[in-house]
Amino acid sequence: MAAQGPLSGYLVVDLTRALAGPHAGMMLGDLGARVIKVEAPGAGDDTRGWGPPFVGDEGAKESTYFLSANRNKESVTLDLKDADDSAVLARLVERADVLLENFRPGTLDKLGFPPSRLEQLNPRLVTLSISGFGHDGPEGGRAGYDQIAQGEAGLMSLTGATADDPQRVGVPIGDLLAGMYGAYGVLAALLERERTGRGQVVRTSLLAAVVGVHAFQGTRWTVAGQVGRAGGNHHPSIAPYGLFRSRDGAVQIAVGSEGLWARLCTMTGLAVDDERWASNRLRVENRESLIAAIEGVFSSWDTDALLAALDDAGIPAGRVRDLQQVYEWDQTLSQGLVVDVDHATLGALKIPGPPLRFFTGDGDELTRTEHIAPPTLGQHNASVREWLEG
Repeated sequence: MAAQGPLSGYLVVDLTRALAGPHAGMMLGDLGARVIKVEAPGAGDDTRGWGPPFVGDEGAKESTYFLSANRNKESVTLDLKDADDSAVLARLVERADVLLENFRPGTLDKLGFPPSRLEQLNPRLVTLSISGFGHDGPEGGRAGYDQIAQGEAGLMSLTGATADDPQRVGVPIGDLLAGMYGAYGVLAALLERERTGRGQVVRTSLLAAVVGVHAFQGTRWTVAGQVGRAGGNHHPSIAPYGLFRSRDGAVQIAVGSEGLWARLCTMTGLAVDDERWASNRLRVENRESLIAAIEGVFSSWDTDALLAALDDAGIPAGRVRDLQQVYEWDQTLSQGLVVDVDHATLGALKIPGPPLRFFTGDGDELTRTEHIAPPTLGQHNASVREWLEG
């Protein structure tokens, strides 16, 4: 099947495992690239063993964790310490547009594929190299794991109910961000290759990715000298902006302007000219009394009716959904965020879909619509070798 998408015709060789690199490879596959995932014989990608949950028949069980990061890929098994298998990788590199790797710094060199040899094999090759804390610097050799990176890069200090309750984000966000930044870097390098004819090495890390999304919390420290701390479900610089309890649950509102504040006051009966809350700055400084006043009104409303009233008033608002509700939501489905695939051992599956869509100026959609299920280990050994020999 010829893939659709802006990267149709490009070949990606994916040596990565766990999540950061595989996520980058999946993003490129979603864009239409052919992605050949190289795994160690026997166990394969570490995530094949991460669970529960596992699904499938005994002896052919698959990890749902692995399924989350490896759609639109083929799988071949190669022992890179074996001369014959190393030669197969060299042939793949010669044909590839992109090589992905997330070994600890220096490991690929020891396996016989330093940047100089990769350039020799294929001067047009774009290599993405993802590490834990950077490829150089005083701690450049540290292994990278998301939980550790979330703490070391400051994210956990910003997440949780209070400063004394640091929490990890509910998904491996450091890994995912590193994969996203990595794919972004690859696309930039491919674009530059169109001008220069030469590839290059793109580097990122879990540390860089998390620091890269500090946003206003970063400049809060570097410019204002204030260290941000965890503050639960309310924005540190905007109020009211966060989660508020209703009679039977909770709603979230985002009042980001004085006009929206006036609308909220009209709807709730709060005094728009109350001197405690007359500006955003004052509302932030007097957040506790503001939250209490709003929840005092919201506590008499059921969530559905409250959301309808907020919508009628033109105030941005939403509910807190669990994942079942998200994946059954007609808006989620309308955006192609659930796709149907046919897995080699599990059969028909529904899995999360890609987050990008592409259109012509006339509105015709160019998004890839046919997707390949995450592969079983070594599923494409024969077909890839046959292709290399053809």
